[in-house]
Amino acid sequence: MADLNGKKAIIYFYPKTMTPGCTTQAIDFQAADDDLRNAGYAVVGISPDKPEALARFAEQEGVGFPLLSDPDQSTLRADGEKQNYGKTITGVIRSTVVLDTDGRVEHAFYNVKATGHVAKLQHDLGLS
Repeated sequence: MADLNGKKAIIYFYPKTMTPGCTTQAIDFQAADDDLRNAGYAVVGISPDKPEALARFAEQEGVGFPLLSDPDQSTLRADGEKQNYGKTITGVIRSTVVLDTDGRVEHAFYNVKATGHVAKLQHDLGLS
């Protein structure tokens, strides 16, 4: 992530590639990537998936921004509780962190919905 030094960044955390919600979110970020870059933001996605799975996903879905692997979930928000089919489980909380050029957190959004999140994020950042 040294490539982000001196840049604003949008880092989004998601549970698993090749699932409907995560695919929707990645496609939405990809569709907004030019606008986000023009506004000075780099986009990075992080999940617990293996690098090979992330590479296949990026190629299959045309994702041009970095997708990083965090298999031990040391960076991911993995200690949160969430509902899955009516059961409370501990797992990756879908979230997004916006960093300023000094790497400080400007905004943090937790437990976001995959659908519509990118549009809401652009609105919250004053980009739409």
